[in-house]
Amino acid sequence: MMINPIQLFDTESSTYTYILAAPGSTEAVLIDPVERHLERDLLHLERLGLKLAYVLETHAHADHVTSAGKLRERTGAKAAVPSGCGIAPAELQLKDGDVLTFGNGERIEALHTPGHTAGSTSYVWRGNVFTGDTLLIDGCGRTDFQSGSADALYDSVTRKLFALPDDTRVWPGHDYKEQSVSTIGWEKRHNARLANRSREAFIQLMGELKLPKPRLIDVAVPANQNLGLPHGG
Repeated sequence: MMINPIQLFDTESSTYTYILAAPGSTEAVLIDPVERHLERDLLHLERLGLKLAYVLETHAHADHVTSAGKLRERTGAKAAVPSGCGIAPAELQLKDGDVLTFGNGERIEALHTPGHTAGSTSYVWRGNVFTGDTLLIDGCGRTDFQSGSADALYDSVTRKLFALPDDTRVWPGHDYKEQSVSTIGWEKRHNARLANRSREAFIQLMGELKLPKPRLIDVAVPANQNLGLPHGG
């Protein structure tokens, strides 16, 4: 049975945070939390009677600071992160194909989907895929910093994400166009950057974007590699 996540939004960085929970269990998982919304997220969990089992990151973000470390301190949850992102304090370093279990037999599978960063990872749960900055609705994450690679991103999307069933719901890490959810089938047919575009054309397109450097990158990436905590914290 497909169950939608609880989707929360940060207007400053246009970041989505997700709470995953299923009927019959009080355990939950939180994906890509944002520091300034720590109390909001804790209140959601309390209101719903949920206990946080894991905090998941899709990558070491460059545009906001995570609250993963503080959530871990406040709830006793474990931090689970992609193994290629240099987030050393996390209890679990996830590799491609690893499975997290929580609640009453709930399973989350990690898919290594590099390109936006070398370690970027997507997560599959109950017919949903949480794609971080790898696949956005009608777009994709940039590939020009943090060990990014347009070539790798093309493979991650076309060979791994587009191999999922067409009705798999796509929940992105960001949205800038007031779109909250899509499907793999729709993105395969309509994604403006990737649908019906050759590898060579995609690499050329990404190389010509000339995007400004994220304003918080020099602060956010080191902080996020320490789960958002001060170093030594």
